Amino acid sequence: MTAATAEEATTLAAGEGRAPLSRLLDYARPYRGRIRTASVYSVLNKLFDLAPPFLIGLAVDVVANKQDSFLAGLGIADLHLQLWVLAGLTVVIWGAESLFEYLFAIGWRSLAQDLQHGVRMDVYGHVQGLEMAFFEDRTSGSLMSVLNDDVNQLERFLDRGANDILQTTTTVLAIGGTFMWMAPSVAWMAVLPIPLILWGGFRFQKLLEPRYAEVRERASDLNGDLGGNLGGMSTIKAFTAEQQEVERIASKSLAYREANAQAIRLSSAFIPLIRMVIVVGFCAMLVFAGKLALDGRLGIGSFSVMVFLIQRLLWPLTRLGETLDLYQRAMASTKRLLDLLDREPEIVGGTRALERSAVRGDLAFENLVFTYPRGGQVFDGLSLKVPAGRTTAIVGTTGSGKTTLVKLLLRFHDPQGGRILLDGLDTTELDLQSLRQAVGYVGQDVFLHHASVHENIAYSRPDASRADVERAAAIAEADGFIAELPGGYETIVGERGLRLSGGQRQRISIARAVLADPPILVLDEATSSVDNETEAAIQRSLAKLAVGRTTLVIAHRLSTIRHADRIVVLEHGAIAESGRHDALIQDDGIYAGLWNVQTGAAVAMEANAG
Repeated sequence: MTAATAEEATTLAAGEGRAPLSRLLDYARPYRGRIRTASVYSVLNKLFDLAPPFLIGLAVDVVANKQDSFLAGLGIADLHLQLWVLAGLTVVIWGAESLFEYLFAIGWRSLAQDLQHGVRMDVYGHVQGLEMAFFEDRTSGSLMSVLNDDVNQLERFLDRGANDILQTTTTVLAIGGTFMWMAPSVAWMAVLPIPLILWGGFRFQKLLEPRYAEVRERASDLNGDLGGNLGGMSTIKAFTAEQQEVERIASKSLAYREANAQAIRLSSAFIPLIRMVIVVGFCAMLVFAGKLALDGRLGIGSFSVMVFLIQRLLWPLTRLGETLDLYQRAMASTKRLLDLLDREPEIVGGTRALERSAVRGDLAFENLVFTYPRGGQVFDGLSLKVPAGRTTAIVGTTGSGKTTLVKLLLRFHDPQGGRILLDGLDTTELDLQSLRQAVGYVGQDVFLHHASVHENIAYSRPDASRADVERAAAIAEADGFIAELPGGYETIVGERGLRLSGGQRQRISIARAVLADPPILVLDEATSSVDNETEAAIQRSLAKLAVGRTTLVIAHRLSTIRHADRIVVLEHGAIAESGRHDALIQDDGIYAGLWNVQTGAAVAMEANAG
């Protein structure tokens, strides 16, 4: 069992031991009125669908027994009138059957669509509230498999399977009751195969359940790899790994195909086996009920009804395998959906809200102890103060804990020891939304939506006017290149902003932060992947943005933080040095060494270029 699997096993205890159908019915409580209405329509449709064999029996009775027919006994003596009555009843019954077929189709399909939408939005909304560690343990493709494939599988069952189960049950009860009323001595022959059919159906269901769970897991694995590959296509091409990836995806696809094949082989055996059981019941009814009719102990009309109804009773049961197949697929998907919905977030916000206008931005990290779940210890008693309205830079080698500090501030993770204070308030007491809205984050990995430039800048403040968006772009020095785009501010940037350069994406990210106007600004390696000219433009933007607000800068390029009010050097999760740029250079310590490496490298490159 993997670490992620072990974690799921402990966090999904709320649904453990409960059948997926029971959990689904609990979830669908708000829809129960609509479920009952659609169920009534399904039952009425089937009852009217079963009526024509009775009409045929009455017609045979009229022709065979004339004045002694069943309708004559009701006071309709004229034979022609009896036939017209039967014709009228046929029109009414077929009309009612068609009406209720329309109503149940609309009822179940609209219910399926609404429940599909509801569960997808509930699960997605719940997933958004989970801690970052949850997403670090899973691929986006595996989550997409749950939110799309599993939701659609549930929708298919509600669209077709629920109605099939109801109508099959109605058929068994209605026809079984009719046979007991018409010919109790042979009725047992008609229903004799039913327990065997049902036993076989449930036996197959038990055998299919683990197979379809395996199918859903293999589908999740395949979708995870496909999503990862499509997102990393540039890397695949750069290393000419196309064939390697084709082979890897092929192996996952073959595993999915084999899991599906095993389930299909088993489910396909159901109908042929049940068909042979059904034919025994049909033959028994044909022979023994026919003998009663020949002996005069059963009317010809009644015999006709029973011959027609035995087919209507038994042959639809051949679809039970298909219905159970659909049911098992849906229950496997339901379990995955509700397991995800039942997963409790490990990081929960407090009840105290922040007024952004009242936030000074005074930060204090006190005795932090933090270790990643599947990594080494990062902090062991780190303490750091970030004064309000000042710029504090954090530098250090890779793995020293720079970015982890930001993640703890935003409560993407919580420390195992110590606390973080904002204006003297423990961040665990603060509402998560108001805490994160007080912090403007600009990182190295910029995420842009497949939307317009305007929409991406306004993402931090959707109600912002066009003038506000353009003003933010001007401060970020993004207005120049935006004006040169084919559609200006309405240009679609592509998935994750792939139609723009790295520097352009970064400046849109800064414009987004400018528009949000947060009291605390966090810059995490915001200029590490751009050229010198773009870096200079970004630095001018950030200098304007940092005025009057608390700014925490995580930097690799030391030239970008030389004017910071304070520079903190982290080494193995502890503060090794602290001070202003000039003082740290004079101390000739770690910072001075890093500075000399970077400036020396720059001088060497200039000399080589000369």
